[in-house]
Amino acid sequence: MTYEFDKDFWERHWREGRAGSPGSMGGNPPNPYLASETSGLTPGTALDAGCGEGAEAIWLASRGWHVTAADISSEALARAAERAATSGASERLQWVEADLRVWSPSARFDLVMTHYAHPAMPQLEFYDRIAGWVAPGGTLLIVGHLHTPGSGHGHHPPAEASATSAAITARMDGTEWEIVTAEERLRTLTGQGGRAVPLHDVVVRATRRRFPLPS
Repeated sequence: MTYEFDKDFWERHWREGRAGSPGSMGGNPPNPYLASETSGLTPGTALDAGCGEGAEAIWLASRGWHVTAADISSEALARAAERAATSGASERLQWVEADLRVWSPSARFDLVMTHYAHPAMPQLEFYDRIAGWVAPGGTLLIVGHLHTPGSGHGHHPPAEASATSAAITARMDGTEWEIVTAEERLRTLTGQGGRAVPLHDVVVRATRRRFPLPS
């Protein structure tokens, strides 16, 4: 089955409701990798590319970051704004309805992050695109799905929505980027009915060098 991750897909996805799904969707807490990978960073400006219902963006804003959160789904953004209204950090959040295939920010950010976002373009090309929005000295954080046998059903992503850490980092110029984290991790969440749901994740964090190394 081929997935078309266009606006219609994502509006339908959020309208149908995924509050019971594992991960960062619905009313779930932010992705745990966000805290572990950004705890040492000084709050500044951040972009959440494909923010969904905003769990990660709100978490960052509550810790002093000024966050631009972009998503193609108006349904997801409406839920995110509603959720943010009770967070005490809404003044540090800007919600942007945008197709990330063509939208570009007006400035670079100290942190650009994405958690399980799947636009209607090849996954690795999407990561290349958002990497260009990181300011010198800034951080890129990618949390994605790792395709495993049997993927594409239930909570498992299809192959076209997945990437390996090696595939992601291979596209990053070592003279421009310092790779800090490049791992594939397994975590288990509790799904509907108390069922254990394994999530196979890819986590890549890289710092854009302030001064590129000689090639």
